[in-house]
Amino acid sequence: MEFDCRIVKELDPAAVLGLYTQAGWWAPEDVPEAVPKMLEGSLLLAGAFCCGRLIGFGRALSDGVSDAYIQDIVVALPFRRQGAGRGIVRVLTEELLRRGISWIGLVGVPGTEKFYQSLGFRPMEGHTPMLFDIHGDGQ
Repeated sequence: MEFDCRIVKELDPAAVLGLYTQAGWWAPEDVPEAVPKMLEGSLLLAGAFCCGRLIGFGRALSDGVSDAYIQDIVVALPFRRQGAGRGIVRVLTEELLRRGISWIGLVGVPGTEKFYQSLGFRPMEGHTPMLFDIHGDGQ
């Protein structure tokens, strides 16, 4: 199946929410009004398209000058393992580098290490990813 991965200025929030839901990240009843704000607050948006339909998505978070973080790489189930995720990460990293941003990080879920390493990412030895504990209970 052929698809096109590219940087875009905007995306349909409902299509992005559909990808999040399909991936199990969000439930259909979750705050759909948050998605437009998330898209607007991102430095870069990248989409993978097949026959004009959004089948994958990713974004970069940054102030546009220094560090950037790649976030939310997601591909619709029927299109996984066909190169769409790889294409999304590549267009994001290429555009960040073109803009002079060379410190590019991400936090992947367990099992994605080889995928990201094949795209030039390396574990950050001596660093530990951390998450704020909003409940204060250590869980």
